[in-house]
Amino acid sequence: MDRQDSARRLLLVHAHPDDESIGTGATIARYAAEGAQVTLVTCTRGELGEVIPPELAHLATDGDRLGEHRITELAAACAALGIRDQRFLGGPGRWRDSGMMGLPDNDNPDCFWQADLATAAAELARVIVAARPQVLVTYDRNGFYGHPDHIQAHRVAAEAIGVAASPGQGQPWQVAKFYATAMPRSVAVARDLPPYWVPDDQVTTEIDGTGYLAAKTAAMRAHATQIAVKGGSFALADGRWQPLLAQEYYTLLAGVAGTDPGAREHDLFAGLDGR
Repeated sequence: MDRQDSARRLLLVHAHPDDESIGTGATIARYAAEGAQVTLVTCTRGELGEVIPPELAHLATDGDRLGEHRITELAAACAALGIRDQRFLGGPGRWRDSGMMGLPDNDNPDCFWQADLATAAAELARVIVAARPQVLVTYDRNGFYGHPDHIQAHRVAAEAIGVAASPGQGQPWQVAKFYATAMPRSVAVARDLPPYWVPDDQVTTEIDGTGYLAAKTAAMRAHATQIAVKGGSFALADGRWQPLLAQEYYTLLAGVAGTDPGAREHDLFAGLDGR
């Protein structure tokens, strides 16, 4: 096995620019700093994001202009987190932001929510075969909080894992562990977080990113149109301030856990390389 084959390789599939930093920023920064190959796939440019700073409000009047601006924000966030391989699914703008569930934008034939599952999964499968990740991270079937693009990202990732492993890929690749981001109920209640949580016993994995909170914070600051950061807190367009967390949580959806039953993993690669 050559050095590339033996390296830890992590693929994250996120819906919009900023999702990678808010939910998985400390995890990404930790693994990147430890030498893992981290690949980020972003499914849309986030053309419908609500713009927070008044001085950037003009961007909200033109989805394409906002999308192009958010590409630059994402590049800055990736630099802060140590991501060297960021790709847009199908290329920048292939699928557009779908907006929140129930809005008319959900019906736009060009939006990600309306994407043909087989087509989108084939695009992601090509990335999987090229990057050869042992671990893939996205959202659960509810998209963590019900956003159409997050739900679609889960569907596409689950389908793409099967496509990438099929003989028709030429050099098929089997993802060993498939995770969804998660928030334990006990943490959400204790920290007064929005009510997007799962029962504690559904959380299989807890990543300590204490040493990488500064990188996560810098990445979130880079997404200035979408996130306000003040001290150890941040707010989105709804204005609700939340603590910046160094601990990030996941649920193992497929693959073998690297711990005894009932115990949480503390490494996404647990059980894969003897650690």
